[in-house]
This record gives sequence, structure tokens and C-alpha cells, in this order.
Amino acid sequence: MSEKPERIVLVGYGPVGARFVEELLPLVRQGAATLTVVGAESADAYNRVLIAEYAVGNADRESLDITDTLAAREAGVHLRRGVGVTAILRSRRVVSLSDGTLLPYDRLVLATGARANIPTLDGVTRVRRDRQIPPTDAATLDTSGAPLPRGVTVLRDLDDAERVLAAVTAGKRIVVLGAGVLGMEIALAAAAAGGEACVVYHGEIPMARNLDRGGGSVLARSARRAGVTMVNHSRAESLLFHQDDDGVDRFDALICADGKQIHGDLLLLSCGVGARTELAQLAGLPVSTGVLVDENLQSWTDARIYAIGDCAHVAAAPRAGDSTAPPAGGPSGLIGPGWRQADWLAARFIASVLGRPDTAALAASASAVVMLKAEGIDVVSVGNTSADPGDLSVDDHAAGCASAPLHVSQWADPEHGRYVKMVTRDGILDGFVCVGMPRTAAELTLLFERGSELPADRSVLLRYDGPDYEPEAGSAFARDATVCWCNGVTVGAIADSAEAGNTTIACIGAATRAGTGCGGCKARIGDVLERFAAATAESAS
Repeated sequence: MSEKPERIVLVGYGPVGARFVEELLPLVRQGAATLTVVGAESADAYNRVLIAEYAVGNADRESLDITDTLAAREAGVHLRRGVGVTAILRSRRVVSLSDGTLLPYDRLVLATGARANIPTLDGVTRVRRDRQIPPTDAATLDTSGAPLPRGVTVLRDLDDAERVLAAVTAGKRIVVLGAGVLGMEIALAAAAAGGEACVVYHGEIPMARNLDRGGGSVLARSARRAGVTMVNHSRAESLLFHQDDDGVDRFDALICADGKQIHGDLLLLSCGVGARTELAQLAGLPVSTGVLVDENLQSWTDARIYAIGDCAHVAAAPRAGDSTAPPAGGPSGLIGPGWRQADWLAARFIASVLGRPDTAALAASASAVVMLKAEGIDVVSVGNTSADPGDLSVDDHAAGCASAPLHVSQWADPEHGRYVKMVTRDGILDGFVCVGMPRTAAELTLLFERGSELPADRSVLLRYDGPDYEPEAGSAFARDATVCWCNGVTVGAIADSAEAGNTTIACIGAATRAGTGCGGCKARIGDVLERFAAATAESAS
């Protein structure tokens, strides 16, 4: 162990940064390292994934808290909130802060996250940020030089959520531009809260990155039934404004390429996110869709700098003679992989500083399970969902592919909002889409995770959501079945925690972290607890 404490600086205090702090506390408590955290927001770290629920009044502010800042301070962590980093001075190994101070480091961890993409619209100013010097006012990190017009917002932080909440509470009409997961969640949540919501998107179906045509069509139909206006095949081009009493322009309508005007009180831009890479790029670090780091989460060109979470693009560093094309992939945009990176990097730092054996390699990210969190509308998608039966006229072998051909099984009941598609290779799931079938989705997720072979008759899987469903018939309650994908918590871990006295979803979350990520697994946690309680009662009798 080094006699001089290792100076670790973390830039970013979002959910991934906060997880890194928690996992590194043992090292700080021992005095083997100092940890300074620089966060642009003045608030404690909170769960951005649940920001949509807060924006429609379904969650209070306290429920978003995900870390114990007081415990971090008591352990010796130095927190600098409401302050931004304006430059990384690599030759001197210091970072320059927006308040004019210089902060030295031995290891620098970037957890700067991502910002909302601003689409090209006449009436909205766009700024190219890749070479833009970060502002000295940390509060304007994402708005400096390009504030959004009045009545237009994104949904990334608490201030954004307050604007949406005010509109929902007042019964205003919200126009959502973009039909990704967040756009659909906020529109459905607003409608469920009694508001008026309209989703405008360019493609044919919502959630086109995650769903196939069948699943997207069923989702759109279910959304309309829930009271959301769905406007597809509409390319937004400009905004129409009216003047408030103080003479300032306010959003009035979205104008599409075909001439239609979609009026509303609030325009919510939900057009994806982009990693905050300008700080790294200005420092001369290689970037692509994120800060380029290798399998050790270290920068390709500076071994003292690391990146985790939504700003990290993990890819093998190029060797001499390799292609100069940008590497494939990019940040996952999901909280689970970011948390796993934070856990692993903290463990690696602890092992390195204390001179312990090196930690195991960071596990490659598996295909992410995408869940739509909406009342009464269950959507799950994972893996390859693009294949269709009509695509299989050309056998993979005939096309020179060494792998087995894909097979697709589909079942649809649009009237009742149900749809399932299973894409298999040699009987093993390559991916699936499941809408309105929560128990079937849970079973398919487990089969996908295990790489288990599906029944020859795929239709038997549909019975899990039928009236004669028997939990014993499936394996979704097996002890090794994953319930919380964000934190990797299994049925067995929840059952053990329940046996120790944690018999509510909130207690399970506090004890195991299950359900504290995207929140999409809370119903499943409830099912496991209900099953545990029934088994306990039966055993007692």
C-alpha cells in the first residue's frame, strides 16, 4: 500500500457516480485514498430513470434518493456540488473548476453522463458542443448559449420534471416529440394522471429501436386506448409561437413537414441522449459516441483517466495497422450496466491501492432487457427483434453463414393489447418482444438469460398469462432467476431477504437494491414476496 493517499477525483454525481462513491468508501475510511466529487447539480444524487414518475406526480422527491450523502461526508469524501469542471490539464494532472480552483488527481474518473438531444427545428437553437468550453456557471451546463424557448423542455433533471409536473397538474396539453421508451412512459403516465398527451414521431411505430412492427402496432393501439394521441409518419420541422403578456415568445404548436399543426401548452423533446464528451475532447482524449475506454475502463491514451456510465464507450484500443474507422457500439444508456461498471472499477481501485490480487475482468454487457413502465401496459424486449417470418426465405446457410438459421414464432391479439414474438436459433432465444403478457415475458426473460432451449411447441409459453396459470409450471420463480436486471438480484436473494424480515418491496430495495434502478421489476418483486408468504404460511400450517 502506498504511504501517500491516492488522490481520486470523480467528475459527475449522478446515479452511476454515486454508486462509485458508495463502493469506494472502505478505501476512503482507511485513509488509503482521498476522494473528491465534483457535481454540477446542487442536489444530492437521485435516480434519473424514475424522473418521469416524479414529473407526473406518481413519486415524491424523497423516493428518487439513491445514496447516503451524509455517510459519504462522514467517511471523508469531499463533495463539491453546484460546481463544474472547465478543463482537464493532463500534463499537470489537475482539473480546473468553474470557481477558479485547481484540483490535483492521481486518478480521474469521468461520470459526466449524457444530455438530451435537441432536434433540428426552426425556432430552437442548436449548439455543437464537442468543442465548446464548459460554462463557468455549472447550472447552465446543458443550456449555455442555447436556452430552450418558453414552453419547450426536455426531461433530464429535477428542474425539467418540475416544468412537466406543473403542466400535468394544471391539466395542460403536452406534446411529446419522440416515441422512445421515455417519451412513451411520460405520455402514458400523464394520461393516467388525467392530463392530455400527444406523441409525435417520424416512423411507423413507437419504440422502433426496441420493437418490431407487430409489437409497436399493438403498443400504439394500447396507448390510444389509454387516452394518448399517437401521431406517426410526422416529421417535425418548426415551432409556432405566441407572445405571453410580457412579450416573450411561448410555444404554441409543432409544425410538421406535411403542413399539419399540433397545438399544445408544453412541448417535451424526447429525442434520445448524447454523451457529454466535450470535456474529454478538449483535453485531447479520444472520443466517439462516448469517451473511448478499454476493457479496464481506462482512456485509450491516458491510463490515469477512466470513464463509467452514460459517457463511457467501451471498446478495445486499436493496435498498429487496425482500421481507423470509429469503433462499433457505444454507451448503453441504461442504469444497470453503468452501476456494474461503477462497482467493478471501485473494486479494482481498492485492490490496486491496497496491493491485493487484481479483480476479475469486467464482464461483457449482455443484451439489455428493455422494459416500458406504464400502468396496465407491459412491454419487454431483448436481443434480436428485427427478424420476421418473411425474412427467412433465404436460408442463412445459403447466404454463406456458418450459424443455424433463425426461426420466428408470433402470436397477436391486438384487440386485447397482447403480442409475442420469439426469435430462435437452434431452439435458443436470440430475442423476443412481449406486449401485454407480463408472466410470459418473465418466463422468456429467464429462458433468454439461461440460454435454455424453448419447448418445441412455442404456444405452450402463452399459458402463463392464461386463466389457468399455475406458478409451479414455469421457472420464473427458480432461485437463480433474475428479477432486478439493473442490480442483478435473483429470486433466491429476495427470498433470503424476506426470510430475514424484509417483507415489503421498499424493505427489499433497501436490503438488496432490487427495484431501485428503473423500477420495472417492482411487480415481480411483489410476486416473489407473495409466493414466499404463501409458502411460509403453508409450512407453518
